[in-house]
Amino acid sequence: MTDSVIFVVSAESVRLPSFPGRTYPDHAMAMPRARFDAILRDAALAAGAEPVTGRVVDPIRSANGLQGFMRSDGRRLRADVVIGADGALSRVATAASLVDPSRVLWGFAVSAYVEELVRLPHIVMWEPEPWRIFPGYGWLFPGVDGYANVGLGLGLRADRSGAVAATDWFDAFIDHLRRLGVLSRRPSRRPALRGGWLKMGMIGTIAARRRTLLVGDAAGLVNPLQGEGISQAMRSGRAAAEAVLAGPDAAATRYSAFLAATYAPFESVTAAAQSAMLKRPRLVSVLGRVLTAPVLSHALRGGWSIYWNDLLEGAAPSSARNIASLVALAGPAATSRGRTRRWFTEAMSLRSSSLRHALGLPADDPTRESAASGVMMFTSPRAGVLEGMPGQDEARAVPGIAELEITIASGRAVQPLPEGDRYLGFLFARAGTPEEVEGALRAAHSQLEIVIAGVGSRR
Repeated sequence: MTDSVIFVVSAESVRLPSFPGRTYPDHAMAMPRARFDAILRDAALAAGAEPVTGRVVDPIRSANGLQGFMRSDGRRLRADVVIGADGALSRVATAASLVDPSRVLWGFAVSAYVEELVRLPHIVMWEPEPWRIFPGYGWLFPGVDGYANVGLGLGLRADRSGAVAATDWFDAFIDHLRRLGVLSRRPSRRPALRGGWLKMGMIGTIAARRRTLLVGDAAGLVNPLQGEGISQAMRSGRAAAEAVLAGPDAAATRYSAFLAATYAPFESVTAAAQSAMLKRPRLVSVLGRVLTAPVLSHALRGGWSIYWNDLLEGAAPSSARNIASLVALAGPAATSRGRTRRWFTEAMSLRSSSLRHALGLPADDPTRESAASGVMMFTSPRAGVLEGMPGQDEARAVPGIAELEITIASGRAVQPLPEGDRYLGFLFARAGTPEEVEGALRAAHSQLEIVIAGVGSRR
C-alpha cells in the first residue's frame, strides 16, 4: 500500500501522499491479523520465550504491587515485572488500578472482509444525516487473495454505552461506499462482523507503576485521529523490554520517560482535539468541507498526511514537513485550556501525586517507602536546535542520583515551556531525606551543559 484516498462528507476526495521518511519507507504491507500475530509469536519463541497456555483468574498482589496472576488450573504465575499487553480492556491494568474509567477516551470499531479488489486504502468521513458527521470514520483497505477489509469506528469519550451504533450503521455505510463507487457491489449477505474496543490518546491510564508496565492498547497508545495502534504497540513493547533489561527496580521510571517524550506530545493534543470534535458534529462537517476544498486540500495534503499519522519525528525535510511542524507547534496552545490537556499536565508534572507512579512508588501511602525520592524535569532555556548535552556522566555520578533520562535527541528543534511541548529530560534521585534528594538533583543539574545552536547554556 502507498498513498491513501480520503473521502470527506460530500464525496469530495483528497489523496494523501505517502512520503518516505528518514526512519520509514513510503509504503506499507497488509496481512490478516491472525497471520501477523503468529509471526510475532514464532519470533518470540525462537528468541527463547517460554509459552504458557491458560486462563488467568485472580491477581497476586503484595505490598510492592502486582506480582502476577493465579491461573484457572491453580498454578501461580509470578514475575519480577508484569507487562500488560492484553488490549484495551486490560486485566493487568485493572488489577494494578492503573485506569480511571471516567477519563478514558474510548472508541469501538466493527470490521469484516468482503470480496473486492481494492488498490488504495480509503478513509471515509461520512454524514448519515446532512451536515451532521458520523462520530468517527469508516474505511476500506486492501487485503489479500482478492478480499478487502471494510470497517466502521466511532469515538465515545468516557461513555461506552453507545458502541452498538457502529453495528447498527454498518449496512448503511456499505451502501454509502457503493454510492461513492469505491465498493462495486453490496455483499450478497452481511459479512461476519468482528468488533473491538479502542482506548485512545493515553488519557486516563497510568502506563507504569512500580513493577507493572502497560504497552500498546492497554496503555491507551492508539492514535486518536485515525485509530491506528500497531506501530505504537510494537515500539512501546520494545521500550518496556529494554527498560526491564536495564534493571527492574527503575523500569517504570525509564518507561515513563520514554512515553512522555515519544507519545505524550502528540497524544495530549490529538486526544483533546478528538474529544472536542465528538461534541461538535456539525462544526466538523463544515471543517471537513473546508479541508477538502480543491485549492486548500492540494496545499495541505502533504502536511496532513505526516501529522495525522504521527510521522513528524522521522519525516524528511520538505514543505509538507514544515506544515506538519506548524500544526505540532500550534496544537499545544490551541488545546491548553481543556480538561484533557490538564490531565496530561497533572499526570506528568512535578505538581501531581501521579509523579509517584512514574517513580514506581505507591500513591496512597508514602510511608511504605523508607527513603525519600524526587525528580527534576528540565527544559530548554531558549528556542533553537539542541546540539548536545555534555556533563551527563558527571551528573549520573552525583551521590543520590538514580537515573538520568534524556528525552530529545541532538539535532532536534527545541523551545522553552510553555511554547514547547516536552521536557529535555528527567533526573531521578533517592536519598535518606528530602533535603538530600533536593541537593542531589540540583548538584546533578549543575553538571549539565545544554548546547543550543552552537552556544553553551548552563542551567
